[in-house]
Amino acid sequence: MNFVISSSLLLSHLQAVGKVISSKNTLPILDNYLFDLSDNELVITASDLETTFTTSIKLENAKGEGVIAIEAKRLNDILKEFSDLPLSFNIDVDTLNVEVTTENGKYQIKGQNGGDFPQMPTIKVDKSSKITVKADVLNQGILKTLFATADDELRPVMNGIFFEITEEEITFVASDAHKLVRYKRKDIESGITASFILPKKPASLLKAILPKEENQVLIEFDDKNAFFSLTNFKLICRLVEGNYPSYNSVIPQENPNKLIIDRVEFYNTLKRVSIFSNPASNLVKLELNGNQLKISAQDIDFAISAHERVNCQYDGDEMEIGFKSIFLIEILSNLSSSEAVMELSDPTRAGLLTPLEKDNEHEDVLMLLMPMMINS
Repeated sequence: MNFVISSSLLLSHLQAVGKVISSKNTLPILDNYLFDLSDNELVITASDLETTFTTSIKLENAKGEGVIAIEAKRLNDILKEFSDLPLSFNIDVDTLNVEVTTENGKYQIKGQNGGDFPQMPTIKVDKSSKITVKADVLNQGILKTLFATADDELRPVMNGIFFEITEEEITFVASDAHKLVRYKRKDIESGITASFILPKKPASLLKAILPKEENQVLIEFDDKNAFFSLTNFKLICRLVEGNYPSYNSVIPQENPNKLIIDRVEFYNTLKRVSIFSNPASNLVKLELNGNQLKISAQDIDFAISAHERVNCQYDGDEMEIGFKSIFLIEILSNLSSSEAVMELSDPTRAGLLTPLEKDNEHEDVLMLLMPMMINS
């Protein structure tokens, strides 16, 4: 089989799907891309067994058909050294010889038998569900929640994003037991009620390609796998098995103390003050009184401390509450409005952070952070 393709076009597709390849593959064949040429369309597949990523490229100049596996690292390294120019691939599927020709040179690569590449999983028809979602809705759901996922070997259900689908809305949830993010979108009509847990790795892969997607994304899933079909890409992944915790039960409902503050000023102040916190705890203390917020941190071991005052709008009782600074900074960096709202009940219960203004009238963003004990 033979085909001609732009080096930069091929590299961009390979770099997208190549992120799925693990550095510690259990099967040597998974260190390769699978090239499948048929009807002037080149389908390239990469996999780590848990996640399979494919991309398709329409070709104007192609002959024959066939399947071959080509070493991913070597091919990437070659393509990175080319400026944008046409490459001619001449592949003998019997001898597995791959010849890449340019105007000035020729490169010989030895391929592997494409039949050794693992077969893609399939969706069980009797247990399948499907939903079509706008690319920007799916992208925002992943962007807002991915940072809050856990790395917990004992509770694998926490290591992904929980998709909760009803007939009129979709909710994305992530939590690591210290912080929780719930992102709702009410501008969908799914016609189904279902849920699944998307692992962190495929979520990161989708996050990289969704901003360039202009069409809607078809999501098909059963109790084991999910398929995300985009215009030129398809991602297939094994879902996290198990039941996601009842996240609504940890969200405080009565929060009479309400703080409204400039998000960027709050964020920058925290970054400065937290430098002086104890490295083990990263504790910062917030003192709320009137229309001023005092932010302080100290490390007794090194006799250092810092505090700053920030103007705000506060309606509630005087309060001192402690938070892990790196988590609070992370949450503020993932809120997009110019002003943030923090709702509190008491120093022992979680604080809720929301944007004052919504980016979209159909979205509902809530971020929760558990407090830390302040040593008196």
